[in-house]
Amino acid sequence: MIDPRLRSSALSRLRLHSVAAVGFAISLVAAAAPASARDISPTTNGHSTMPIKAMSELQSLQQVAPLSVTVPKIERFVSRSGVPVAFVRATTLPIVDIDLRFNAGSARDESVREQGFGIANMAATMLTQGTKTLDEEAFTKEMEMLGIALDSRAYKDMFIVSMRSLSDDTHLVPATTLMTQMLTEPRFDDAVLARNKARLQVALQQQKQDPTSLAGNAFDKALYGNHPYAHPSEGTLDSVPSLSQSDLQRFRQRYLVASNASLAITGNLTLSEARQLADDLTAKLPKGTAAPALPEPKPPTQAQRIHIPFPSTQTTVVMGQLGDKRATTPSAQQQQTNFAVGNEVMAGSDFNARLMTEIRQKRGYTYGISGAMTPMLTRGPYMIGFSTRNDKAREAIDASLAVIEDTVTKGITQDEMQLTKDNLKNSFPMGFASNAGINNLLGMMNFYRLPDDYLADYTKRIENVNLSGVNDTLKQTLTPEQFIIVTVGQDDPWKHSKQP
Repeated sequence: MIDPRLRSSALSRLRLHSVAAVGFAISLVAAAAPASARDISPTTNGHSTMPIKAMSELQSLQQVAPLSVTVPKIERFVSRSGVPVAFVRATTLPIVDIDLRFNAGSARDESVREQGFGIANMAATMLTQGTKTLDEEAFTKEMEMLGIALDSRAYKDMFIVSMRSLSDDTHLVPATTLMTQMLTEPRFDDAVLARNKARLQVALQQQKQDPTSLAGNAFDKALYGNHPYAHPSEGTLDSVPSLSQSDLQRFRQRYLVASNASLAITGNLTLSEARQLADDLTAKLPKGTAAPALPEPKPPTQAQRIHIPFPSTQTTVVMGQLGDKRATTPSAQQQQTNFAVGNEVMAGSDFNARLMTEIRQKRGYTYGISGAMTPMLTRGPYMIGFSTRNDKAREAIDASLAVIEDTVTKGITQDEMQLTKDNLKNSFPMGFASNAGINNLLGMMNFYRLPDDYLADYTKRIENVNLSGVNDTLKQTLTPEQFIIVTVGQDDPWKHSKQP
């Protein structure tokens, strides 16, 4: 229900990602009568001080039928090279979106070379910087002439190559050829690599002046220890200078292979055309072997309080624990949906959430506070983050923990649950906005081997949420007394403040 990540910094994963699915026919069955003057009673009409009462008496609102959503028809097949493909035909626009994913994120860096942090990230950067026959400038000109968007990026547990092109053969055929070349014949030019490393080292130095990055990286290290998720995807100041062309080639040869790939296609194609496109894209990929399963991280055995001194009037706070892996069975997916509803009540980003109400509105400690679970191939993090005045950091932390503990212990209410369920169901169609959104969802589902009914049953899972299920799941999942808490600010809140 929550889509993962999407930057290497752990703190950015606090954002909830709605289930995106774009460009499909949405049937909004709403047989509402036109509003008229008779919709509002004489006692409320024209009274600006009584808007809520007026809204409640609008007959047209009371007549709105339940929302009905038509989910996409997903065609599944396997390319001749053995790559699983998910295809959705979307003919509204003359474009095609392609999402090719490999089980090959930064968690695989050290399998290429010990302390090789940043290999996957650098490989992703340099795939679009030239091929065997095209240098960086020529490659960029070719993309511009074709009018295509071609990108590659590495996350913790996945490596994504994506393309958007017009769907006519004049554009799509050469675009497919260019994408194939970048995958199978990357240039990995030494001079460009040296420039990239110099730029990345500057960026990593700048991160030392970013309290959010400092907090996120420290949280990841404390949470994961020696697990492959512990290091930053972009690498470190110590590892980046040592990255070499041979590192990138070994990474490509090991992980960017057909047996380790999944492909999603969305756009203005017939099924037969999509099959041909899939074959063309993957035909030259080496067969290779699938990546082995990542090790399961071990939960920390005790709470940790980590402070990083930083000259600022604000203290950045990240707190949380080890969360869940991506659910692939109906029961596990329902469990994660239960948690998502409960967490939205407790730590959602809107003003109705308990943490936002207590910590921002009532106490004025922060501008915003929210938290989310980020499931991945193995157990991802659960994180809550906010910033506050240095002298209020300890009070804000203690007040936040009190809200979390109270929610876990006593649960949420029926009204809170129903409001959140209605919001999730009614906002679901908003994700159906673009072909790119559909393609991103298909890519995620294909990567995690999720069945088609993962999307079709989304609203059913929301409907199946009940109060006891939510409260039991919150209690089973969260252990605030064992939270890792990282603070980045001028004063150490554990030494310079007293617990109220």
